[in-house]
Amino acid sequence: MASEGSDSLLLRLKRKWFDAIAAGYKKTEYRDATEYWKKRIEDKSHSTVILRNGYGNDKPTLHMELQGWDKTTINGNTQYALQLGA
Repeated sequence: MASEGSDSLLLRLKRKWFDAIAAGYKKTEYRDATEYWKKRIEDKSHSTVILRNGYGNDKPTLHMELQGWDKTTINGNTQYALQLGA
């Protein structure tokens, strides 16, 4: 298993979203723009995203390039939109 270095952002996903990303249908992952995510996303230089289906080290995992992020508003809620690469 690859190391989960400090330049990687760990995101836990439900199976539906994990499968959609793994199949290549979903290219953007969203997180609420809360203080919790602000500390993990803004002013960081993440080059990769670790996507894990659920909790625990034995769960299915994808390592993907983080191409960038932006803030967007969806249904009146501010969200971080994380652009996933290869």
